Amino acid sequence: MEKVAEQDPRVYFAAERTFLAWIRTGLGLMGIGFAVSRFGLFLHQMSASMAHLPTRTSGISAWSGIALVGLGVVVNVGAVVRHFQLIRELSSGTWQPGRVSKDAVVLGLLLAAAGVGMVVYLLLIR
Repeated sequence: MEKVAEQDPRVYFAAERTFLAWIRTGLGLMGIGFAVSRFGLFLHQMSASMAHLPTRTSGISAWSGIALVGLGVVVNVGAVVRHFQLIRELSSGTWQPGRVSKDAVVLGLLLAAAGVGMVVYLLLIR
């Protein structure tokens, strides 16, 4: 069976849209991570200025924010690598339809685990 390179430009445009969606996801994770990290600092400053007492902080906000920014960077780098692979497969005719996106599954599981961790943390600090 002869392998034929994809000629329909709509397929490449769809690959481009998928790539841009992954980039938006990575940027969103980085933005939320930055906000989470800075929000902990904001709360620390507010409590220190209101009570004039030493405040107790766990640092979880900073570390979770840093983790989200790092995850966003990993998502963006993975998106670039996967996009190059996909374009190469489409151009050479080796692309196989119907494959599950392992990257999306892993990201979904990581974000679900982070959500469960946040729920547990919020329940414990009530």
